[in-house]
Amino acid sequence: MPAGSPQAHRQTSLAGLLARHAARTPDALAIIHPDGDRKEPSGRAAYASVDYAELASRVATCSAGLEAHGIRRGTRTALLVPPGGDLLTLVFAMMHLGAVPVVVDPGMGLSRMLDCFQRAEVEAFIGVPAAHVLRRLRPRAFAGVQSRVTVGRTDGSGLTELIALGTDLGELPAAETESDDLALIAYTTGSTGPAKPVELTVGMLRGMADSAEEGHFTDELTTTLVTMPLMGVFDLIAGRMVVVPKMDMARVGAADPAALTDAIGRFSVTAMFASPALLAPLAAHLAMVGTLLPSLRLVISGGAPVSPGLMRELRAVLTDEARVYSTYGATEALPMAQLESRAALTWLAEGPAAGLGVCLGRPAPGITLRTIRITDGPVPHWTPDLPTAPGEPGEIVARGPAVSPRYFRSPQADAEHKIQDGDDRWHRTGDVGWIDAEGRIWFCGRKSHRVRTADGDLHTVLCESAFNAHPAVQRTALVGIGLHGRQQPVVCVELAPGTDPAQWPRIEQELRGLGTSNPMTKPITHFLPHPGFPVDIRHNAKIRRELLAGWAEDRLTGRLRPTAGDLALRALPLAGWAYIGAWPFLPWDHPALTALWWVDFFLSVVAHAAQIPAALDAEQELATGRTPRATAALTMIFGATWWRTALRRRKAAST
Repeated sequence: MPAGSPQAHRQTSLAGLLARHAARTPDALAIIHPDGDRKEPSGRAAYASVDYAELASRVATCSAGLEAHGIRRGTRTALLVPPGGDLLTLVFAMMHLGAVPVVVDPGMGLSRMLDCFQRAEVEAFIGVPAAHVLRRLRPRAFAGVQSRVTVGRTDGSGLTELIALGTDLGELPAAETESDDLALIAYTTGSTGPAKPVELTVGMLRGMADSAEEGHFTDELTTTLVTMPLMGVFDLIAGRMVVVPKMDMARVGAADPAALTDAIGRFSVTAMFASPALLAPLAAHLAMVGTLLPSLRLVISGGAPVSPGLMRELRAVLTDEARVYSTYGATEALPMAQLESRAALTWLAEGPAAGLGVCLGRPAPGITLRTIRITDGPVPHWTPDLPTAPGEPGEIVARGPAVSPRYFRSPQADAEHKIQDGDDRWHRTGDVGWIDAEGRIWFCGRKSHRVRTADGDLHTVLCESAFNAHPAVQRTALVGIGLHGRQQPVVCVELAPGTDPAQWPRIEQELRGLGTSNPMTKPITHFLPHPGFPVDIRHNAKIRRELLAGWAEDRLTGRLRPTAGDLALRALPLAGWAYIGAWPFLPWDHPALTALWWVDFFLSVVAHAAQIPAALDAEQELATGRTPRATAALTMIFGATWWRTALRRRKAAST
């Protein structure tokens, strides 16, 4: 363990740990980040660097500048800055002050993101110019904001004014913090339920850093590739060099694997944390170009389980000594369990096919995991009869330093997800699983996703594995339609790339055969092909089954089939486009017809284009699998007439 690891300084604040590294190794590089959009003569992305002394100086002066803007200890602050050197500097500056960043995933959609900021009652706003435009357009979400700070791009110059202001004022002493002090409010993505404001305390952040350090890192791992900002914070307090690649961290699945490969090789990266959605194309790219990554000794993946196939692909492009971990966690508790690839590729990989579920590994350092009886109601206190018997499925609960003690001003969420046990609290994960005799945790699916039929509950992961074995299937998703206790199970199917959709009738019959041969899946009789499952944006991996369930019910009931009134309504924008196309034949000396043409042009082009963001949000809710380009094209032609009535009917049916 590095001498400056978090474990060695439990009573020191995270900003204080950064300052210690700056004092001990001032010239050591702290952050390497893209130098804006600048490129080297070779065409590669240009990078800039910041050493620990300079980073600590920026943190100190930025904190003074923020304080001058009215951001102080406990100030809840909306932080809308792209991941990179500037964001890491601002996070440490706020920790130095004791201010509280409020972090919301933009991938959840604009309206939900704004609702999160409004519920958190943010008091300050730090963002790039585009974010401030949003603040002005949606003032209700930021009604309590008293302090506003504008920063620029992530090229290292974005904090210039803030740093200059802080330099003139002089450095501030670091705020003294206790373990239970609020350090950060992070909203869950809402991919498995409503987005909830999680309180990350100072002690929890230390617990997360300690667990990651003890479970994964050794002294020779000195350089990390960061694809999740919080991991960069933990790396910096441990004294490592952080490399921020050229990518959009809000859309990890769209990252360029060639750019990632270049960053790993150029800076001799020894460790990285990434989602399977990023690792899969990276491994495929490395295999295609025949490139190995000899410096990379540690790969940690989170957000979704790493499949055995992906683990094999990663091992093929890494050295034999490299370790690949799949980690299990949540915003409320990270990490909870971990599984290294060598163990995962033994008989454990056959767990899904054997009806055991997906093996998540053993509890992470400092974490205690149990399973309790499945119930949808609150469990206020821990009792001796609450845990399930060994090997029996139940809801997974967690306790430890890396577990959030509460939600921010959300007593209902606390009642639903926390169990008091003396002075401790257990967190209810909402995941169903079981623990084997060796202490390994097996995942069976989300509690809220279980299909509750008249004959009993069906768990998603246990059932889907039977159908995922089909060679023409990319993945499946089990959903339930109807009332709880009488739900009808439906399997949505994503076909493997290259599969001819015309083969669906044959594939459907074969899937029925697989289902009837397994007692667990025998009740499933409905199968629907889907062009592309809706997934969470943060990890690009978690299937949004609640949206798929609505789509499946629409398909089976036909409730969204356009009515005669719908078709008549859609004819209006078509008539408008026809009138625009008739401009060569119009008498332009007729003022009324000319004015009508310009009004029609404005409504058909400008107004329809303005409706595209709302249409994209609606498409996410309708979950048809339509591409953003197709959604935009339909909106330009029909405006909101093609989706608004469908979304209204969907919402009416769900209430």
